[in-house]
Amino acid sequence: QVQLVESGGGSVQAGGSLRPSCIASGSISYINSWGWYRQAPGKPRELVAVILSGGNTNYADSVKARFTISRENAENVLYLHMNSLKPEDTAVYYCNLVASDDRYKGSYWGQGTQVTVSS
Repeated sequence: QVQLVESGGGSVQAGGSLRPSCIASGSISYINSWGWYRQAPGKPRELVAVILSGGNTNYADSVKARFTISRENAENVLYLHMNSLKPEDTAVYYCNLVASDDRYKGSYWGQGTQVTVSS
């Protein structure tokens, strides 16, 4: 079982920055994708950014040029560098990892970290 632990959310004013992180437990041989999703009150969960197995990244249009996703392979840590934050970025941010090696095959979610941006 893979455990994902997020941290680094918080409250900032518009224009500020945050860098949530997601630490994955276990020695996972093959990660199909590792990314960040968010869910605002009353809205469905949506993809924010993801790193695919080949190293390619995808971003939601609403965060392009403001957010950057990165991965520290040696430490099994995923980051989301969030700049120029807007009130509409307010949400609970969840880390998701999809693995396909024999031991850890499946899709895993963290518990979420709250990001609040005030105007």
